[in-house]
This record gives sequence, C-alpha cells and structure tokens, in this order.
Amino acid sequence: MNQDIRSNKTTEIATQLPLMEAFDTIQGEGYHSGKAAYFIRLGGCDVGCHWCDVKESWDADAHTYLSVRDIVDQVPKKRDLVVITGGEPLMWNLDDLTKELKKRGKKIHLETSGAYTVSGRWDWFCLSPKKRKLPVKEAYALANELKIIVYNNSDFKFAVNEGQKVSDECKLLLQPEWSRRDKVMPNIIDFVKKYPQWVISLQTHKYIGAP
Repeated sequence: MNQDIRSNKTTEIATQLPLMEAFDTIQGEGYHSGKAAYFIRLGGCDVGCHWCDVKESWDADAHTYLSVRDIVDQVPKKRDLVVITGGEPLMWNLDDLTKELKKRGKKIHLETSGAYTVSGRWDWFCLSPKKRKLPVKEAYALANELKIIVYNNSDFKFAVNEGQKVSDECKLLLQPEWSRRDKVMPNIIDFVKKYPQWVISLQTHKYIGAP
C-alpha cells in the first residue's frame, strides 16, 4: 500500500487511490437508475457484507494505485455523470478526486455505506447503511438517497430505523439482495404498500446485461 495513504486514510489528502475498475455504463440502481454514467470503483472495504457481489474489491492492495489525475483522465469527455463507488470509497480522502472532476464539469454521485468520515464534494449522496458498521452522523445529514438492501425480514425493521435518521427530503429505497430477490420481493411489495414513502429499487443493469 502507498505509505503516504496508509498513515491516515481518513484525514490525509490522497494523491493516489486504489482503482479496482472504471467503466462507462448505465446506472442500474437507485433513484437515478437508467442514466448513462461512468463508474469509478475504488478498492478497500472492511464493512464485510457476506452477500457482497464485489468481494474482490475488499483488499485495497490487490488493486493498482493511480494518481487522481490519471483516474480522471480516463473519464470520457462526453459523459457528464460520474459515480464513485467501491468497496467503501470513503475509506479514502476524496477531496482531490472530486475537485478534479468538478474542474471538468462533471456531476458526481457517491455510493457509500457512510461508515467513514465524509470527504469530497457531491451532487448526489447515496447512503446504503450496513448493520455491521453504521454510518457516521454526517452521512445521514448529507444523504439524498437512502438505499437499504433486503436480505431477510430483519432488514425491514432496520430500514424503518435508518429512515428516521435522514432528512424528510431524502429518497427512501428498498432493494432486494440479488441472490434472494425472488424470496424477499413479495415482502418488499407488502412493505411498500404499507409504507408508500418507500419505493423499490432493482438492479436493472443485471437484467439488461450492462456492466
């Protein structure tokens, strides 16, 4: 791991970041589903969701550390929307990355568990809390979208509790965990009918074959 970053992940200005992958695609989840977007997926995560579908992102050292400039240079000029995801992207200081993207006129969305100190400038803040490591207080205040992954019935109580921590303007979404979607979807439908402030999010990119 880059020694300058290892010294203090959450407070140092990170000039290099572990890039797992970057790709031009369609946003498949959440409030902005269906929009063309360029994804920057950073390595590193210690939240440890057993159902995570990108476990290969967890070990930051398994991925190449690139300068912010090199990462941003890969973003297509035609693509206005950039999504920063992981792993858990807030393990890293994202001030420099979002500053460089803003210089190029990009709208920047974040997908995070919110478990780490918030850095960076965001046009949209998607908060997806996990029971194993709850978000910091600031993440709830910044959330434009609260996305709860439903794996079993206990996640509905978790959704209600987490929904009370965000602003009234925050969009509330329930998304079935992909491997259990057929089993949990009937209960999600019943929940949304009972609590219509919540809406259903699907991983549409998996249905249409997008990255």
